[in-house]
Amino acid sequence: MTKIFAAIFFVLLGMGLPIWLVLGVSAGTMFAIEGKPLVGIAQKMLDELNSTTLLAVPFFVMAASFMQRGGIAKALVDVAAAWVGNVRGGLGVVCVMACAMFAAICGSSVATALAMGTILIPAMLERKYDRPFALGVTAASGTLGILIPPSLPLILYAIIADESVPRLFLAGVVPGLMQASLFVLYVLWYGRRKNLAREPRRSPAEFRRVNINALPALSMPVIIAVGIYGGWVTTTETAAVAAAVALLISLFYYKGFKPSETLTVIGESIKNAGTIMIIIATALAFGHWITESGIPAALVQFIRDNGFTAWQFLLAINVMLIILGMFLEVASILLIAMPIIIPVLKPLGIDPVHFAIVVTVNMELALITAPVGLNLYVLATVSKTPIGTVIRGVNPFLVILLGLLLLITYVPAVSLWLPRMVYG
Repeated sequence: MTKIFAAIFFVLLGMGLPIWLVLGVSAGTMFAIEGKPLVGIAQKMLDELNSTTLLAVPFFVMAASFMQRGGIAKALVDVAAAWVGNVRGGLGVVCVMACAMFAAICGSSVATALAMGTILIPAMLERKYDRPFALGVTAASGTLGILIPPSLPLILYAIIADESVPRLFLAGVVPGLMQASLFVLYVLWYGRRKNLAREPRRSPAEFRRVNINALPALSMPVIIAVGIYGGWVTTTETAAVAAAVALLISLFYYKGFKPSETLTVIGESIKNAGTIMIIIATALAFGHWITESGIPAALVQFIRDNGFTAWQFLLAINVMLIILGMFLEVASILLIAMPIIIPVLKPLGIDPVHFAIVVTVNMELALITAPVGLNLYVLATVSKTPIGTVIRGVNPFLVILLGLLLLITYVPAVSLWLPRMVYG
């Protein structure tokens, strides 16, 4: 039966069908072959989608849309430039720092790369930065959107693995800050080597003005952090508050779009969220069949019979996820692979929270790895540049991310220290 399923899945995938259709048709066909009523799939999808945690996804997508269109992204870029722009390659450092701050609000890598790319890439090119570098640092820094909390992939992982969202979010903080720091160090080295331009120092009055202007934007990560980690609101309520605050700040403070355009922006965000939710719905049916088929149990038995150790398993999973990341997008990889892999973690003594961060860093690599890395295509479109140029620029950051992945994989304390300190 598993061979039939694999044949159906890979044939549909090879035909280039949308991933939600591949998942849904594969699961539906297998249920039909086994003589189970297809209405059970629909009921399973509805039951699983009836999740308050999952409701956070469309709200965070909506918050990202408001931030991107409403002037919040520009305010974050301006305040980062005021603090760190006056070094060689300062705009590259600004890109990393602004992406980190934007990531602490929206939870989406593509939204982070798009928002920062539209502002910073033209500025870097105007100051004679190499085009591949300008595109590479933006694409790579945009991946911070799914590691620094809040993170949409971590919310999906929490649902699949039945883990605490706040604990997963805290686990991403230290690795996210480490990634940003490594990128900044590389940018500083590159800026000195290439003698890149410095940003002019701002006068004290201008410095104060920029910082005061950024306060509403900077308040959003604080609202999210206090809400979630202080236990005042749930993750979903925090996402709704973030969307509402982003809308109010965009409309009445930064005035990035007119009140009459609000429904248009909401419509765009609902469309984007709807795409994600359709993939999730079909993947839930897919995961249900995978679980009932006994594949996870067989994998656990195979690992036990062959004496796999935790480090060997993690190495194999990293290789597998990197390969999958070349051909599938983030949500698809999580929803296809995790129902199979997660049951194996406990027998091997691997902490699911630690593993979540290992998976997330792999997903960051997927976003900037050809041929299907979404950040590559987003920035190639924004800058009207051949995709090969973006790939050349992102290669040094891929090496840095691979090094970080090895560290996080084999030093669990990097991701587990903060959640253990807060929650025990």
